Amino acid sequence: MSTLTFRPAAALAGSVAVPPDKSLTHRAFLLGAISDRVVVVDNPLDSEDTYATLQAVRALGAGIEGSVSDDRVVITGRGIRGLTPPPVIDCMNAGTLMRLVAGILVGQSGDVTVLDGDDSLRGRPMRRIVDPLRAMGAELEPTDAGTPPLAVHTGRPLVGVVHDLPVASAQVKSCVLLAGLNAEGETWVREPVLSRDHTERMLEAAGVELLRRDGMVGVRGPIAGMSLPDIRVPGDFSSAAYGIVAGVLRGDPEVRVTGVNLNPGRTGLLAVLERMGADVRVEAQPDVAGEPCGDIVVRRAGTLQGTTVVADEVPSMVDELPLVGLLGALAAGTTTVSGAAELRVKESDRVATVVRLLRAVGATADEREDGFVVTGAPSFPGGDVQSDGDHRLAMLGALAGIASTGGVTVHGFDASAVSYPTFADDMASLGAEIA
Repeated sequence: MSTLTFRPAAALAGSVAVPPDKSLTHRAFLLGAISDRVVVVDNPLDSEDTYATLQAVRALGAGIEGSVSDDRVVITGRGIRGLTPPPVIDCMNAGTLMRLVAGILVGQSGDVTVLDGDDSLRGRPMRRIVDPLRAMGAELEPTDAGTPPLAVHTGRPLVGVVHDLPVASAQVKSCVLLAGLNAEGETWVREPVLSRDHTERMLEAAGVELLRRDGMVGVRGPIAGMSLPDIRVPGDFSSAAYGIVAGVLRGDPEVRVTGVNLNPGRTGLLAVLERMGADVRVEAQPDVAGEPCGDIVVRRAGTLQGTTVVADEVPSMVDELPLVGLLGALAAGTTTVSGAAELRVKESDRVATVVRLLRAVGATADEREDGFVVTGAPSFPGGDVQSDGDHRLAMLGALAGIASTGGVTVHGFDASAVSYPTFADDMASLGAEIA
């Protein structure tokens, strides 16, 4: 494991192009595999998670030219029902891969495919996809705890259902809709609040008719096929959020993050920053496959104000909530995050680990069952923190060091490679001092 120390920064300035969008890269690879045409994916994210997805697509029989370390991957799809499920797919640490590929697998012909992963993924809940897929006629076997390894029996006839999500989840919604492509009749998903809609936008770009009614989204299957267009993947907002927050805390004269995906289901952080008094400007660019994109320009804020994030806002910023905790540590008053129990089942228990990290750097933070409360102060001293193998915690510790008075040493910083391998280099390019 690597250890890096991020020292206090008086000012950060410059422009960064963050890694390509992880959610779109996952979906481009997976939908490319079931497309009726050869699909070119330009600018895919080079990360461990997306590597796992490309390897899964290869194992399923799709033709692959290139790799995630290249600027281009060419996928020869096998059609909506033409994949060849292997005995095992190693999802590594990619929860998105495991949940979405399960929805694709149940519509294929074959025997049994076991979806497995690393120790972190083996602790993540899968009953949220198992239950609706079983209701559609699929046969899946998780562990007794409802976690991976997950055995998926392929070749079972599927029927459409109406599934009510108890908690908004783009991954579960996507899984059910993908299974619905091969189910008889209509498959509907109802969410308590809107989650990310990347899968829906990409399906529509591929020519799939989506059904919408009374706040629900659905598909009518079995579909004959789909034709995904070539895609150039824009920057990932969740990665851009670290440059944005760095600019809020230390941008002088400004920090610019270029070419970012601005899907409204992903950008809830921008509304929270506005409430807190941050100076953030969005410059729109042309859409990519139905996804709005643009540059984000940020200047150092004056005095930030504490705020409250409620349950309805969580789906649009679930990965950015740790950053809200850091901002709250330097804001006037109290910052509260609630309705975010989903944080407990991320790569780490992010309620516990965020609070532990903030306390380790000298901030005042307390856990709640479904979130946390942070009491702001003019500054905090810094210290030593652990990433707990969580990429977002590693980068949170780095920003805490840049904003501290004494610096922060992040142990296990290599976890950041899961989503943002060039993070340290990008922060250094803006003026951060790293040892």
